[in-house]
Amino acid sequence: MSEIDEGFLIAVEEARQSFAEGGVPIGACLVSKDGKVLGRGHNSRVQKGSATLHGEISALENSGRLPASAYAGATMYTTLSPCDMCTGACILYKVARVVIGENKNFVGGEEYLKKRGIEVIVFENKECMGLMEKFINEKPHVWNEDIGEP
Repeated sequence: MSEIDEGFLIAVEEARQSFAEGGVPIGACLVSKDGKVLGRGHNSRVQKGSATLHGEISALENSGRLPASAYAGATMYTTLSPCDMCTGACILYKVARVVIGENKNFVGGEEYLKKRGIEVIVFENKECMGLMEKFINEKPHVWNEDIGEP
């Protein structure tokens, strides 16, 4: 696997879109075990005034209501290490692999995913790191809100 996987490229595109909209630049893409894009999305908490629309949750929401078998064995591509909520969603839907763009700006539930038998791959993608660094520097209060910090 390489960073040029379609799912990863879609996740980065979604992160760019969120940033352009003034939101937290985290994108995600859920790809079935047979390579079909099930859903894609980006963090839309700011844009939609949502408490829960993180990138991974948005990708799941945009996949629509599917049978559990559609998610089993899938790969979640995300531009940032998933928070506890998004980690839980990946576990709940039996995602087999989580591919992460970067974890320098935030480390979420990677170890818990591994303990639950989910493969975790971390790229040190410079674009993902740069987008997050820029956002955190420009809007630290929004970032803290997003990760549940005061």
